[in-house]
Amino acid sequence: MTLDEQVALLMQGTEYGDETLKANMARELRERLALAEAEKRPLRVYCGYDPTSADLHLGHTVTMRKLRQFQDLGHEVTFLIGSYTALVGDPSDKNKARPVLTPDQVGENGRTYAEQAFKILDKKQTKIRYNGEWLAELSLLDLIRLGQNFTVQQFLARENFAKRITANEPIYLHETFYALMQGYDAVAQKTDVQVGGTDQLFNIVVAGRKLQDALGQKPLVGIITGLLPGTDGVMKMSKTTGNAIPLDAPPEDMYGKVMSLPDSAMPIYFKLVSRYAPEQIAAIEKGLGDGSRHPRDTKMELAREIVAIYHGEAQVAAAEEHFKSVFQKGAVPEDIATVTVTGEPALVDFLLEQKMVASKGEARRLIEQGGVKVSGQAVSDVAAKLSFSGEVVVQVGKRKFVKVAR
Repeated sequence: MTLDEQVALLMQGTEYGDETLKANMARELRERLALAEAEKRPLRVYCGYDPTSADLHLGHTVTMRKLRQFQDLGHEVTFLIGSYTALVGDPSDKNKARPVLTPDQVGENGRTYAEQAFKILDKKQTKIRYNGEWLAELSLLDLIRLGQNFTVQQFLARENFAKRITANEPIYLHETFYALMQGYDAVAQKTDVQVGGTDQLFNIVVAGRKLQDALGQKPLVGIITGLLPGTDGVMKMSKTTGNAIPLDAPPEDMYGKVMSLPDSAMPIYFKLVSRYAPEQIAAIEKGLGDGSRHPRDTKMELAREIVAIYHGEAQVAAAEEHFKSVFQKGAVPEDIATVTVTGEPALVDFLLEQKMVASKGEARRLIEQGGVKVSGQAVSDVAAKLSFSGEVVVQVGKRKFVKVAR
């Protein structure tokens, strides 16, 4: 690939909220790529992941896919597990303080992250590191010296902190340490390029670059990716809001969740989580715009691509056939799980216990909207109980089924 083609690929799907900043980052990236080529050395590229939960979802893979693009171009990639930053909690996308995790919780979650990441990254070409390696060595005096490079006003001007001030929500002092810690990650690794989502813009483009410059290093290039919306097509993908597509979801469930996306979300999914080149995505957008491409067929193409990435090509046909038989023809799957109940449990409690919903609130909302069926009949009473004899099938939405027996 030419330098211009490499820059186009690596900048695909990036968002900075400012066109001048984006142009500057693209220019600096091109300069770094040219220098690396001249010096015959790879760029040092990393992205950090705080193990605040045990499971990764499709939203996490946006930055991983960008790392893979750097790998495919021959650069050195580090998958950094935030063993120390997770102890503080990133306030970047939160309107309230995150709960502080224990070292044991962080350690347990971190063990699962790397293996899940290798569904995208080349295991042989990926360095796995933990930022406790260097952050644990910092003294209080070191932290004070890092803090001298920033003003309190810089932190309070951040959108999420400003909102909390307006709402009289507390901002804890330890939350301001996070950007310093992440910035020092870049220094410790002598980073050329750091990848992160738009919620990391301050931590990367301000904190990371500023600390590197202050400590005598050339400021990194920030590759800031857009955030993937969830299955609702609007809100950021999150396990908490129930709109996530887990990486460990079975092929048929993953296919069905992609097919539930609103048509408007397809272009950003192709940009952020597919293996398609920029010109292929441009052709898809053009076809959807002028009507030469059918949205349903395009969405099925997207679903096949995502299932193939995480489960292999061999699983695609079966997942598609399952979708067609269950969702297009209205059939009940033959291979659904069977659970046994005693008494007459509340339907809301049952749905949560079987992990068919993320919360009781979601269960009540789905029941009120007619999205829960028992033996094919929609349930409208949020206080309904599972009172039946024999065996019934409980269905949530179009994709989740469970057979219930006494």
